[in-house]
Amino acid sequence: MAQMNMKEAIRDAMRVELNRDPNVLIFGEDVGNVGGVFRVTEGLQKDFGEDRVFDTPLAESAIGGLAVGLGVQGFRPIAEIQFIGFIFEALDQIVIQAARMRWRSGGKYNSPIVFRTPFGGGVKAAELHTDSLEGLIAQSPGIKVVIPSNPYDAKGLLIASIRDNDPVFFMEHLNLYHAFRAEVPEGEYTIELGKANVVREGSDVTIVTYGLMVHTAVKAAEQLDKEGIQVEVIDLRTVSPIDIDTIMESVKKTNRVIVLQEAQKSAGVAAEVIAQINEKGILHLEAPVLRIAGPDTVYPYAQIEDTWLPNPARIIAGVKKVLDF
Repeated sequence: MAQMNMKEAIRDAMRVELNRDPNVLIFGEDVGNVGGVFRVTEGLQKDFGEDRVFDTPLAESAIGGLAVGLGVQGFRPIAEIQFIGFIFEALDQIVIQAARMRWRSGGKYNSPIVFRTPFGGGVKAAELHTDSLEGLIAQSPGIKVVIPSNPYDAKGLLIASIRDNDPVFFMEHLNLYHAFRAEVPEGEYTIELGKANVVREGSDVTIVTYGLMVHTAVKAAEQLDKEGIQVEVIDLRTVSPIDIDTIMESVKKTNRVIVLQEAQKSAGVAAEVIAQINEKGILHLEAPVLRIAGPDTVYPYAQIEDTWLPNPARIIAGVKKVLDF
């Protein structure tokens, strides 16, 4: 086992796959000699050459189009979109061309592409750098959306994503790149896409979340534990598809649920989770499912970012609300 932060674990996953499969390629803005704006791909061009790890022009539509073209020719592209707000320039390539390739070609072609992009608040970044746009991609059939919360999961999920024969949108929270180190196995291993993880067991309330909010939920749960309230925390890991079976096992145990997301409240992953819980298990609930999320506003300026983001205090208040219903 090696101690890695999430950035290092993601780099290690790409190194494993570059070594294993000569069809794996990495490209994007400044990913080569510089190693990316956050140095996630640092050293990979030196080790594998400019033919396999290379820079592109500052043109997201070109990055997406190149990925689609290479994918149908048998390559496994890892295309980095430098910041998540820049995906709008490549949405046609991501959700129309890549996501529909298998369907529109009658199974003749597929798009084994990983679109990597950093996102997430709490780092005081500029506009278009921190938005949580997973709901936008998750609504599109044919593409998986993966959001790891820790180094171990990041490596296993990314290797699984690279090996998947359909496109994966892989989101890396900026606030988790250097947040902490954890034990990560050396060499290759995979974590099944579409499978959630119960990171903390409890009996009173279930919190379903993903990404950085997993750690925010655990902080709240630890505080509530001092008051005798046992909170179960589920890390979705993959927000499309959603592992509703793992969620429902917890719902049947606790009978009370909070769904937590960093993104704006409306029309996101939390709304979909709540809909599926209501469809499959409303009679198991002893209180309405509560949603805790960012406000339905444009992402705020850095000065008020901490007020905008969900925090442990809001979660604790939410837990007590569903318990008092």
